[in-house]
Amino acid sequence: MTRFYKFLVLSGLAAVLAFTGCRKEDPDIVLSSEYTAEAALEWNKLFLTIDRYAPGYRPPAAARMLAYMGLAAYEAAAPGMPSHNSISSRYPGLILPEISRGSEYHWPTAVNAAYYRSFVSFLPHIRSDHKALTENLYHDLDTRYRAEAGNAVHDRSKAFGDAIARAVFEWSRTDAAGHEAYLTPRPLNYVPPVTGTNGEKLWQPTFPDFTPGLFPYWGQIRAFAIREEDKIARPPIPWSENPNSMFYVQAKEVKLWVDNSTINDRWIAEFWSDDIFELTFEPAARLISIGNQMVEADGISLAAAVEFYAQMGMALCDVGIAVWNSKYIYNVERPVQYIRRVMDPNWKTILNNPIANVQGMSPEFPAYPSGHSGFGGAGSAILAHHFGTRSFTDNSHLGRTEFISQPRTFSNFIESGVENAYSRLPLGVHFRMDCDEGLRLGYVAALRVIEMPWRRR
Repeated sequence: MTRFYKFLVLSGLAAVLAFTGCRKEDPDIVLSSEYTAEAALEWNKLFLTIDRYAPGYRPPAAARMLAYMGLAAYEAAAPGMPSHNSISSRYPGLILPEISRGSEYHWPTAVNAAYYRSFVSFLPHIRSDHKALTENLYHDLDTRYRAEAGNAVHDRSKAFGDAIARAVFEWSRTDAAGHEAYLTPRPLNYVPPVTGTNGEKLWQPTFPDFTPGLFPYWGQIRAFAIREEDKIARPPIPWSENPNSMFYVQAKEVKLWVDNSTINDRWIAEFWSDDIFELTFEPAARLISIGNQMVEADGISLAAAVEFYAQMGMALCDVGIAVWNSKYIYNVERPVQYIRRVMDPNWKTILNNPIANVQGMSPEFPAYPSGHSGFGGAGSAILAHHFGTRSFTDNSHLGRTEFISQPRTFSNFIESGVENAYSRLPLGVHFRMDCDEGLRLGYVAALRVIEMPWRRR
């Protein structure tokens, strides 16, 4: 990414990241902003534990679930946020219950109920111990909130949050392509094309495990904010096996980086990987992990938290749609395919799966554009919108022993997103063009979400 392009990205973000303060319009209402973020934060912490092991909920399906859960929690607290709008009117078919005017509500109770109902609805297939964690968190918070609010207010608030989440889940059902896609993430009816219209060799399941394509129809699912034209990446560099071509040069860069990787290269590559089911949470959840750290460090309000998590989920969901739609339009082969065929038949990546004891892997979908880069771009922009320009340390993998888990420190969120994106080069799984375009799509998705009418003017 050139310095000029970075300047344009940061300038564009600055233009839309202005903060509008809240105003209390009804002196009798207890605002969502007067409560801590606990109800939202604790559920998003639990999400990281479950995401690591939830079958089928790898990217981008996890990002979609985050968007729907975040929407439900936001709408459950929005009546206590007089400076904010409900955004349900943007979505045809989404009919939400309303509060009883003049009645008191306890917004942490409503948010707790909304998250609980969302977890139960979207994650019916998780392990029994994770279901127990879900029940325990819900009941622990619910018991404390009942004592805090009193029975009548508590019951009213709980019923409202539950009804909001049920309505959002029913609306999810109307997105036929996405609602239960996690049940068949690798549909057997998908056969990847072998050769492009200009004779280019296209993506096929890759060495060494040759896993079938993940979510090949994801481009058909419903988006929250991006436009139709945002769903298609710009064309990649023309494929060529000519040593003087740009495509060959980008492949050569990946090979040289992997072949000569330093300890620092491996640290960065593994720090951002989050590729392996049951080893780490997936890459969309990584942005939730960073967000959780910021929410906790800053001690933000419940109102600020539900807005943040809703916007983060929607941006991650939408960039996942754009990236996966584009992957299966262009079907660009992975570096390992190209390099083993054209340069070195024994070459492999440094992405390993210690769970399945498989070494030298590549993710199971086409290369262009990069999903990590899309999530990194979208997530870092949302983080900058809510938490500003600041240095921070990412402790997402602190204490892990199966890879280099030492925390990394960044001067700002955009910098971390850029490192996330280009970490895919020393790992050996992406070309530079994949990362460039993934970042761009991520910034677009974030800006589309930020531009929505969240706040009253």
